Amino acid sequence: MNPIGGYFSLELPFHEEFHHDALRLNTGRNCLEYVLRARRYRKVYLPYYTCDVVLEPFHKLNVAYEFYPINISFDIAQEITLHADEALLYTNYYGLKQRYVKKLAELYGPQLIVDNTQAFYAKPVKGIDTFYTCRKFFGVPDGAYLYTDKLLDIEFEQDVSWDRMSFLTKRIDLSTEAGYMDFREQSTRLVGQPIKHMSNLTLRLMQSIDYDASALRRRNNFIFLHDALADTNQLHLHLSDDAVPMVYPYLTDDKSLKNRLIADKIFVATYWPNVFHWCHTDDWEYYLAERTVFIPVDQRYSQVDLQCVIQIITSIL
Repeated sequence: MNPIGGYFSLELPFHEEFHHDALRLNTGRNCLEYVLRARRYRKVYLPYYTCDVVLEPFHKLNVAYEFYPINISFDIAQEITLHADEALLYTNYYGLKQRYVKKLAELYGPQLIVDNTQAFYAKPVKGIDTFYTCRKFFGVPDGAYLYTDKLLDIEFEQDVSWDRMSFLTKRIDLSTEAGYMDFREQSTRLVGQPIKHMSNLTLRLMQSIDYDASALRRRNNFIFLHDALADTNQLHLHLSDDAVPMVYPYLTDDKSLKNRLIADKIFVATYWPNVFHWCHTDDWEYYLAERTVFIPVDQRYSQVDLQCVIQIITSIL
């Protein structure tokens, strides 16, 4: 029986989780580790254009990997033939590549692993190992979801997240800048974590989100930005009817744009600096990592906010 009385807890609304029928784990990289342990793959093909944390489970389990390039449409740029004990990992870039994911699922079947860490709202394809992370879309300290039909017969501990919340509370109580070092520190603390079940705190936070409202705001903001910036964006983007984007990727020749936006307190991330070490300066992935500006489109922002961003970009360019 739960305690009755005492001090109040956080007042959070309750909604059904978007991925309520998935395995709830602590991090996206541990979802991938779960798949590698369960499937016992000998080798996995990975895109050059991805985050270096994806390598953590490969090093931990001593699983071989090989990189592949992508093209301007974020499709795989070479033919890959898989042996029976191999798999292909594909990233659903910015939440915009779900149709291509379905084509890959038809081509590779259950040997495909889908990284939906940038595509929280993309539904998993039946029979395809698919994982998601929570932090890229919502204000939570950790947490991830995994869809797989190959379950491990292992009892995992449950994670605890109360001591990873300072960057979130500081952002509210002080400022974004005041919480940034805490955010970096908490991100570092997730490195090397064993597979655990999602914490009760993260679960409860994920149950408090209005997913429909968030999705609608993201789509509308993306369309608003695209209407204003498409003519100068070197990427030819398409938002399908079922896509919910993570960001608006804006590719430009101006290498200074990113830093000039940050100077105006428009905090745009770099995905991913490790690519500079993995690729040559004349590779497409290097150009993407160096020149793409990822403009926030999420539920925190209105079109009034984004109009200010558009005006700054227009004035700079």
